[in-house]
Amino acid sequence: MNQRSIPFFNYPALFASQKKELMEVIEDVCSRGAYILQRDLREFELHLAEFLNIQYAIGVANGTDALIIALRAAGIKPGDEVILPSHTYIATAASVHFVEAIPVLADCGKDHMIDPKSVKALVSGRTRAIMPVQLNGRTCDMDALQAISGRHGLIIVEDAAQGLGSKFKGRHAGTFGIAGTFSLYPAKVLGCFGDGGAVVTDDSQVAEKISLLRDHGRNPDGEVVTWGLNSRLDNLQAAILDYKLKTFPQAIQRRREIARLYVESLSEIEDIVLPPGPDNDSDRFDVYQNYEIEAGERDRLRSHLEKAGVRTIIQWGGKAVHQFKGLGFESHHLPFTERMFKRCFMLPMNTALTDDDVHYICEAIRTFYGLKT
Repeated sequence: MNQRSIPFFNYPALFASQKKELMEVIEDVCSRGAYILQRDLREFELHLAEFLNIQYAIGVANGTDALIIALRAAGIKPGDEVILPSHTYIATAASVHFVEAIPVLADCGKDHMIDPKSVKALVSGRTRAIMPVQLNGRTCDMDALQAISGRHGLIIVEDAAQGLGSKFKGRHAGTFGIAGTFSLYPAKVLGCFGDGGAVVTDDSQVAEKISLLRDHGRNPDGEVVTWGLNSRLDNLQAAILDYKLKTFPQAIQRRREIARLYVESLSEIEDIVLPPGPDNDSDRFDVYQNYEIEAGERDRLRSHLEKAGVRTIIQWGGKAVHQFKGLGFESHHLPFTERMFKRCFMLPMNTALTDDDVHYICEAIRTFYGLKT
């Protein structure tokens, strides 16, 4: 193989691919001086809601604020228990902490998603909500989670930060519970040029609370009627997102094509566990926000790929939430999650990758295992 350099995520290339159109969007917004709560934000919110087939989408400053606002709008109170997976970004658990509720951490299953059996075992008299994390561009088993929530009278607030566009049985991630949240961080399938987020719901009263909470508690007349935050998705980012939303299906299609290439080349390697393929599960439509694999020879394989010019990462800095000692979860034991974190890492997955890039990555992996390329 001829040596090449493949970054884990190529921000400059993604901008360059649409530079002319994006600069026109930026110039339009800036020439109008339209920066906060303007037409572009309203149009993006409308188009996002239409895409998800849901009534309300409200843009906020970032994905973490989206979670906090969603929990507050859903009525989570101090002392309530909220069940969520330990295999998630710290923001998921932090959002529960910062509404003074109690994060209860569940194990994950073979597809790295929250395990409904673990959730079921954790329900107590103080449990108020389940927070599924639609991880890596895949949607959880929402039938099983909704059955648990229905049986125990719990609400569902979805962390779909990595799940925009993914579906379970034809229904979009983020639309199963009383509210769903998204991150619009630059590396997401739909990302802006900074921080951004959104909260979605079909409940008009919850939508009204979200709108108040994101803008200092002010109602449409400008009257402060409750305590709120300064968490508005700025208009420039909204305009960029609205432009990108027009080609969002093509971006998803490209990620699924890359996933197929990985499956075709790597599925025979016994040491590696790949994510479910795009054609393997008729109940799910995965968008491959990330491509998280497992390997028994993980550390040696990553070193080999680094020498070949292929950058990889281990999600969350290599630790699940319950493994961060400063958070007070020392007594937790989640066997599958702990085993997985000794084996998991992520291969490059973004629309800046060419087929040749993917073939190069796969050839490097096959060479490591002594297989023909």
